[in-house]
Amino acid sequence: MAEFRTGLEGKPWYMGVALGLAVAAIIYGGVHYFSLKGQRAELARQESRLGELQRKIQEGRAAQAALPRFREEVRQLELELDQLLRILPARRNTQELLRRIRALTEQGDFNLLRFTPGGEIDRDFYSEWPITISLTGTYHNLALLFDRVSRFSRIINIEGLKLDGRNAGNHTLSASFRAKTFIYKDPPPEADAEVAP
Repeated sequence: MAEFRTGLEGKPWYMGVALGLAVAAIIYGGVHYFSLKGQRAELARQESRLGELQRKIQEGRAAQAALPRFREEVRQLELELDQLLRILPARRNTQELLRRIRALTEQGDFNLLRFTPGGEIDRDFYSEWPITISLTGTYHNLALLFDRVSRFSRIINIEGLKLDGRNAGNHTLSASFRAKTFIYKDPPPEADAEVAP
């Protein structure tokens, strides 16, 4: 039978132990490296995911900290919108406008002869709504009427004023004009969809 020789004959025993430990360490390291390679890749993926989640948590905390400020901004914008809708309402409110004009004519001692709402004229984001008005009264009261109309919260422009003093009866003059007011138009739904992205 052949003898197996390691080349360590005649050498001290601890060299054999050191060589055995070195070979065992190499084998253990190789097995450990190759068996844990997949686990290391999974660990790297999980650490990357953890970093992403921590980033999202930080963004969420920043958004949460800014939430009271955003709520205050929304509240302010809603107040501004409410004020703007008084100036440029979304409805015609014919009865209310007629009641207010009639009250002004009664305060100013006018005879309201005609109050004829016209058709709406579409513009970009609003519609013009002309109303033809004819009345008789004094010049001074007519100036007061226009002053009071200018103080309405709703925008009303006076156009095409015609004054005539011939057929006014007991009053100083007759006046006819077009009071033009405006109505806010909501954007069509497809326009909202285009703005959304």
